[in-house]
Amino acid sequence: MNSKLVLGSQSPRRAELLKALGLDFRQLSGDIDESYPTGLKGAEISDFIAQAKADSLIGQLADDELLICSDTIVCLADQVLGKPANYEQAKEMLQSLSGQSHHVISSICFSDKKQSKVVHDSTEVFFKELRESEIDYYLENFQPYDKAGAYGIQEWIGMIGIEKIIGSYFTVMGLPTHLIFEQLKAWKALPMG
Repeated sequence: MNSKLVLGSQSPRRAELLKALGLDFRQLSGDIDESYPTGLKGAEISDFIAQAKADSLIGQLADDELLICSDTIVCLADQVLGKPANYEQAKEMLQSLSGQSHHVISSICFSDKKQSKVVHDSTEVFFKELRESEIDYYLENFQPYDKAGAYGIQEWIGMIGIEKIIGSYFTVMGLPTHLIFEQLKAWKALPMG
């Protein structure tokens, strides 16, 4: 029996990607505290937050629904870059990413009323040396304060600044579509099974 899908996010990017997979779904979202226990590293952080998002919404699900929640973080060496609070923080993040490679990790939690499962994917992203004028232009015109690491790969800064990636483009956008597809097959939530 196919489950009805619920996207636990109001992100237009994530909704656009699920639609591009040909999936029908409704959207739910809630405000959760995105802090995490000290001691967690890398994917453990995004896994924890994706699960917390799912836990906060599971009570709103019908018995035949499958909830998809996700979280994305940017890791530069041992430093985790979340969403910037303001212009200055966003500029600092982009300056630190300039001329460096970093990893973007996206975790997805699949939950129904009986069980949940978290999976994640990591992509390495290589930025060219960014000029200060390029960073300022991007921040003034795109205000990426809702994005981990202060950038969207699909936006202007990604077009002019990213030299290469190793891994999935969609993981960097915040939703590893290949994992979504495989997990929905496993949950028997796709028409093609």
